[in-house]
Amino acid sequence: VQLQASGGGLVQPGGSLRLSCATSGFPLDYYAIGWFRQAPGKEREFVSAITWRGGSTRYADSVKGRFIISRDYIKDTLYLQMNSLKPEDTAVYYCASRQGSTRLPLDSDDYPYWGQGTQVTVSS
Repeated sequence: VQLQASGGGLVQPGGSLRLSCATSGFPLDYYAIGWFRQAPGKEREFVSAITWRGGSTRYADSVKGRFIISRDYIKDTLYLQMNSLKPEDTAVYYCASRQGSTRLPLDSDDYPYWGQGTQVTVSS
């Protein structure tokens, strides 16, 4: 299982970014995949997740209405469109996956497969 996150950067408050997570090495139809983030001095927290086959989604309350998770079947790539970014969205963002095509747990311990992070900084 390989996950490769990209797309982070520096953006002003109110701006947008799109993160990508390229996947390989596992049958996506039987997995759920999502995004977590970790700010300096804070614990890693759930952002959003999606079941690959069914497309069910789940969002943290803090990003609901601003972030959109999606997947591309052809490219086997996960996306996180982040709009109306706030300084408190600043963090390292990670993509992670787990076997199982129905549950979307919030606990990072339930996701055994992780990619490297990509830094998102929201600042003026």
